[in-house]
Amino acid sequence: MKAAGSRAIGKGAGVGRTDASTGRLRGRAREAFRQCFSFRWVAAAVIVLVWFVYFPIVDNFIISTTRSDIYTGDVSYVGLGNYSRLLHDKVVWSALWNNCAYAVISVIFQVFGAFILAGIIESLRSDFWRRFWRALYFVPSAISLTVTGLLFYFIYQPQIGILDAVMRATGLGALIQPWLGSEHTAIYAIIAMSQWQGFGYSTLLFAVAIQKIPGEIFDAARIDGIGPIRRIISITWPLTREMTGLMILVTITGAFQVFNEVMVMTGGGPNNASQVLGTWVYQQGFIQDDFGYGAAIASVVFVATMLTGAAHLWYTKRGRVSW
Repeated sequence: MKAAGSRAIGKGAGVGRTDASTGRLRGRAREAFRQCFSFRWVAAAVIVLVWFVYFPIVDNFIISTTRSDIYTGDVSYVGLGNYSRLLHDKVVWSALWNNCAYAVISVIFQVFGAFILAGIIESLRSDFWRRFWRALYFVPSAISLTVTGLLFYFIYQPQIGILDAVMRATGLGALIQPWLGSEHTAIYAIIAMSQWQGFGYSTLLFAVAIQKIPGEIFDAARIDGIGPIRRIISITWPLTREMTGLMILVTITGAFQVFNEVMVMTGGGPNNASQVLGTWVYQQGFIQDDFGYGAAIASVVFVATMLTGAAHLWYTKRGRVSW
């Protein structure tokens, strides 16, 4: 009886161990299936990203080494000939200068100017007025770039434009220029329109960043007798550093992707004075049917924006501030 009992107990223990092993194997199988199922969703996103983002970038570099006719399909290999031609193209350098001017002025107004305005708005004690000014400055950002471009096209008109009328009424008639018709003022008139359109959006983003700063910090500063200007410089600015870095990056890359504003208002004229790299790519690729040269210009734009973005991200990462 004892021997039979021992055998039964041993058999039961063996069955228990077998069930436990089976349970672990089933758990591992379920976990592996769950991971494979999750990977399918990740793989789908990766495929879409590669196909619609990275493959076109690589294909653009390949096309930039050819002379391509997009209408007939004729392709001939020219190597780095398009890049050599690019270096001697005066319009490319003029367009690059316009993009750089666009970037610098946009950073001044849409980053630093918007930060100051957001700090002033968020320092108001009345919640009603804070919401009012946020909404008021955001309204231009809700208007499409095409509509804004047409609006300013009529504002700049010499005969019926409101800008010239206001300048004459205020005794500044001697300063009136053919704003969109002069090689010296066309690009800056477009840049001014862009600042009006994007200023409120940047202000709203900075206002959100300021709202995330704990109110106790500002209360302590007030108790210590620190004025509003010093609070903005010593508290708000360092604690919104990451948002500032992001806005600078977005603003600079956006300045090198400008297209709609120029096409709507001047089309790159007069005499190519307001061309930017985006519009010159379009002009060469689709109007002049020189797709390979347009791809070469686009490749330069891509490399420039990538290097600028990488350098700025590295700089902002070094000085990250937390609380």
